[in-house]
Amino acid sequence: MAFPGQSYQTTPQAGNPARTEAWALLESARELSHTKNGPADRFLAALRQNWRLWTIFQASLLDPGCTMPSQIRGNLLGLANFIDKRTAELLAKPHAAGVEPLININVQIGEGLLAGARTAKEQPQRPMQPVGAISESA
Repeated sequence: MAFPGQSYQTTPQAGNPARTEAWALLESARELSHTKNGPADRFLAALRQNWRLWTIFQASLLDPGCTMPSQIRGNLLGLANFIDKRTAELLAKPHAAGVEPLININVQIGEGLLAGARTAKEQPQRPMQPVGAISESA
C-alpha cells in the first residue's frame, strides 16, 4: 500500500495539530503494513502502538471540553470502538489480513486531516481551530 504525502520518517513541526495527528496515523499505518508479515513481536508492538494512539484519541473525544460536532465525534468513537475490538482479536490471534481494516482507517483519517490542513492553509481567513486529539477537519 502506498501512503500519501511525504515520507513520514521524521516527526512534523509543532504547531499544527491536524498535521501531527495525520503523521501519527499514517506512521502507524505504515508500521502496521510493514510488520504484518514479519516477526510476530514487531507486528504485535505495532498493533499495541496503534491501539495507544486511538486510546489517546478516545480520551480527547470523550473529554467534556471537546468542541467537535457530536456527529463527527460519535463517528470517530465508533471507529475507535471497532479498532479496540479488532486489535484485541489480533493480539490474541495475529493474522496479516485482519490488520487491513486498521491500516485503511488510519490512512483515510490521516488523508482527511492532511486535506483539511491544506485547505486551511489555502484559506488563511478561516484558520483551523484545533480541538484536541483529532481536529475538526476530520
